[in-house]
Amino acid sequence: MVAIDSILDKALRGERVNLDEAVVLFESNEVEKLGHAANILMERRYPDPITTFVIGRNINYTNVCDVYCRFCAFYRRPGSEEGYVLPDEVIFQKIQETIDVGGTEILMQGGTNPNLPFSYYTDLLRNIKKRFPGITMHSFSPAEIQKMKVVSDGLPLEEVVRQIHEAGLDSLPGGGAEILDDRTRRKISRLKGSWTDWMDVMKTAHRIGMNTTATMVIGLGESMEERALHLMRVRDAQDECIQSGFDSEGFLAFIPWTFQPDNTNLKLERQTPEEYLKTVAISRIVLDNIKHFQSSWVTMGPEIGRLSLQYGCDDFGSTMIEENVVSSAGATHKVNIESILSIIRSAGKIPAQRNTKYEILRVFDENMTIEHDFVMQN
Repeated sequence: MVAIDSILDKALRGERVNLDEAVVLFESNEVEKLGHAANILMERRYPDPITTFVIGRNINYTNVCDVYCRFCAFYRRPGSEEGYVLPDEVIFQKIQETIDVGGTEILMQGGTNPNLPFSYYTDLLRNIKKRFPGITMHSFSPAEIQKMKVVSDGLPLEEVVRQIHEAGLDSLPGGGAEILDDRTRRKISRLKGSWTDWMDVMKTAHRIGMNTTATMVIGLGESMEERALHLMRVRDAQDECIQSGFDSEGFLAFIPWTFQPDNTNLKLERQTPEEYLKTVAISRIVLDNIKHFQSSWVTMGPEIGRLSLQYGCDDFGSTMIEENVVSSAGATHKVNIESILSIIRSAGKIPAQRNTKYEILRVFDENMTIEHDFVMQN
């Protein structure tokens, strides 16, 4: 196996890692060495020992979906007795509860529901913004946006994204990226679209001035080259956004996590914590044009989440006050806000609450806590 030292030295000199070199890093088992280099790069960008998090809530507005991903335990087919669409008033109540505990972000996501017209989304967002003008809607996924295009009576993609943005969608999360290569996508989610479909939505969002995030799911049977290709494609799109002069910062963050196999139709081995930490580190090393890397404590658990702060992550993600998608697949880690403060401090970091744009709202010293009690209404 090729030694990774020269590749890491190259990255630490500020030079770009190429595709072949990224494959070598993914094939390496020198996890601690990769983590050390990623941590150096993270600390160069953020010399202050601050780790951010956002107080946010996931709202799964519908579980009806017609793309039938083999790795998903959450969706229900159209016509299923277990399918639902949340009433607007329930969504409003969940948002109010989030605001009541100092929350600033709503990640609304669901399936690609063929029974919802495009006006459902625009009307809902307008009503949310009318009631809660200060909340940030970091919501939907490229697959949901593509479904909106299908049900929009012929609107082009850019007009769909423009209208949903004007209605109140502030930021677009990177869900549904899985692996940005069609060989794997055809195996796990034949109807969800190509990797370019996902990227087209993101590039369109950047073009009209929206910020987004990007994700990657490992453990779907992909090759190491496909993992490396995923990073290259995200990096290329970020370059394009930066060089274009769009009124957008492009991908504000990158969030890798591991496939959760429980209760799904895709019987694959669960990835190890070491494989996850290696992926986090390589992502920081390769994606030199993305500022923030987010820990995935929901899938990996609090302890691995803490370790990821030494492998290139500068952000602990969302409090995830409510989350039903990955928990349906066996990821049952629940962490309250006080625990997040404790975990970040145990990593030798200073916790700070941020908003969706990664602007720091408040920094917590050693004795500061969040005083709110939260009782989730299901």
